[in-house]
Amino acid sequence: MGYWDKPGASDEWYTPPHIFQALGCRFDLDPANAAIGGAHVPCAMNYSADGLDKPWHGFVWLNPPFGGRNGIVPWLNKFFEHGNGIALTPDRTSAPWFWDAWHKAELALFTRKIRFIRPDGSEGKSPSNGTALFAVGHEGCEALRRAFAAGLGILATPTPGGSND
Repeated sequence: MGYWDKPGASDEWYTPPHIFQALGCRFDLDPANAAIGGAHVPCAMNYSADGLDKPWHGFVWLNPPFGGRNGIVPWLNKFFEHGNGIALTPDRTSAPWFWDAWHKAELALFTRKIRFIRPDGSEGKSPSNGTALFAVGHEGCEALRRAFAAGLGILATPTPGGSND
């Protein structure tokens, strides 16, 4: 078993190109891009690990670090405060952070399991769970509708402000 095959060995995983092809859009900013040059995300600008500390602008793509219990929460909080983009998360529907995101999103797309790309360009093994794409803003919702039409997943309209009890 190689380093990248060990669960939790790294938070550095990239979204595969077929996701962006299905979305059919270009982003203004990827605030959580660990790749040098950010070549794997169709965006005009990217930040690395310091993306939480910098201002966000325009239409945002967010594939935040999934590691650590609730480590995704500050990224999602900033994403929803920004209000324009698409966030990729694990579909951990029992997690409190997921319910919070569900109630803040305008549209969601539950995908099949995504084999993420390692920094060396190889494809990872199938993850233990699927993913959800959350959209806020017109551009994000339109992109999720295109991805749904392309067969990427199941489209759902969240209930804003509901209870997670």
